[in-house]
Amino acid sequence: MLTQRQESIVQIVKQNGPITGEQIADHLSVARATLRPDLSVLTMTGYIAAKPHVGYFVNEEKTRNLPADVMRRLLVRDYKGVPIVISDKSSVYDAVVMMFTEDVGTLIVVRDACLQGVVSRKDLLKIAIGGRDTRDIPVNMAMTRVPHVVYVDMDDTLFAAARKMISHAVDALPVVQVGPSEALEVVGRVTKTTVTRAFVELGQG
Repeated sequence: MLTQRQESIVQIVKQNGPITGEQIADHLSVARATLRPDLSVLTMTGYIAAKPHVGYFVNEEKTRNLPADVMRRLLVRDYKGVPIVISDKSSVYDAVVMMFTEDVGTLIVVRDACLQGVVSRKDLLKIAIGGRDTRDIPVNMAMTRVPHVVYVDMDDTLFAAARKMISHAVDALPVVQVGPSEALEVVGRVTKTTVTRAFVELGQG
């Protein structure tokens, strides 16, 4: 995988090639000697090529996969958001109100900050149309329980999180870390919006 500076070099060459090593160094505000190892790696791996008295230019076939390489290195820990949680002792009514006020489609159900389950709009709707008073129904009656909950940890890639959301048809995933007694402590969440935001940032360079 390429370093951040090597990715920058590829983009500079792609936008300005053919371009000399001195000109690349000027773009990055570094000494030409600093770039020699990076340029050697990029030419040996085929990302860029060089012609004497002409300069560097990109290998279009090789760089076509560069965005995918970058995407696979983005980590959940760098993009996770604040978890929207509700106690497992709360009622379905409380969950409906929280979902509305927080404007989310999924709530993470916890006990002492540890993952117990997740509840979605669809789960709450099934309970609500049953006609019973939602204040009398605990949210744990509507939720999907551990171990059937799909989640990620902070060292997972954002790409892996996106694949889980697609394959399990969910809008959000709890981010957890293993605590005492192997309990899953909730430390964040990732959503389809999280992935979209990362995609837009990549597009903006």
